[in-house]
Amino acid sequence: MPIISQPHEFNEDDLYVDLRPSVGVPLYLKCEGFNFAGSIKLKAAESMIAAAERSGALRPDSILVESSSGNLGVALSVLAASKGYPFVCVTDSRCNLATKQLMETLGSQVHTITEPASDGGYLAARITHVRELCEDDDRYVWLNQYANPDNWSAHYRTTAPSIDRSFPTLDVLFVGAGTTGTLMGCARYFKRFRPSVRVVAIDAVGSVTFGGPSAPRMIPGLGTGVSPALLDESFVDDVVLVEEIDTVRTCHLLARRGFLFGGSTGTAISGATQWLETNDVGPNVTAVTIAPDLGERYLDSLYQPSWVQQVYHLDPADELAAQG
Repeated sequence: MPIISQPHEFNEDDLYVDLRPSVGVPLYLKCEGFNFAGSIKLKAAESMIAAAERSGALRPDSILVESSSGNLGVALSVLAASKGYPFVCVTDSRCNLATKQLMETLGSQVHTITEPASDGGYLAARITHVRELCEDDDRYVWLNQYANPDNWSAHYRTTAPSIDRSFPTLDVLFVGAGTTGTLMGCARYFKRFRPSVRVVAIDAVGSVTFGGPSAPRMIPGLGTGVSPALLDESFVDDVVLVEEIDTVRTCHLLARRGFLFGGSTGTAISGATQWLETNDVGPNVTAVTIAPDLGERYLDSLYQPSWVQQVYHLDPADELAAQG
């Protein structure tokens, strides 16, 4: 019986869903949303804060600040509330309303950027705002999830070894790419300890992470407008780009089977399914992907029929239902 005194002390790390009955290909889904932050970002948040405390960068009078599309902002809000730090999350207008409300309920301030930068989009505009806050007041401490090695090292120490223990015959690992912290931590681990495992990055169409052209993206989570400093493509074996409408279709497909996952998860599953269907890996392949979060925070966006119709110009009752 677990008994904890701090929210970061609990995380369910060994829950997997067999997706073959739902998506028709051999694929296991590692569920990372069962903790008090609701996402895999709790690992990175804890790792970065702990390192900043050890180095002395975080002091009793410090104010944490970070740019986030949502999940890391919530994770930092949980830890900041637990540890007594003020926290300012700089997000943008694509952030889910429920996510903003959750951060504010936890005592954080939320600054919402409403205009993208001409070069780098909303992410560049958010980072500019963070830098301005830090320049104006030296109490602000920016953890910088996009370049902080304590981001990827959290997954090198926890997420990847957990998958390795659960699947000793793993053939392919699919990892969504946002800051690339999870991707780089897992890819570095498997290249060192299990180099036979193929690591496939899943990204969103419109993201510039792997050199593609920038285009508008409406679902927060995966993808970037500025290629993250953490990324080292030499550790990645392949890349799959997923259209946002395929993310939405995958999320709705799983919801009709009782599994409510977030946008990042829908993208990861869609990309993994595409790769497995187009590569000759055989029926006995062991493949795993990662669900960064659950779906409750997306009820007013990708699970809302009027939102889907407005953004993607289709009738969810017809086109999405046809996928199931």
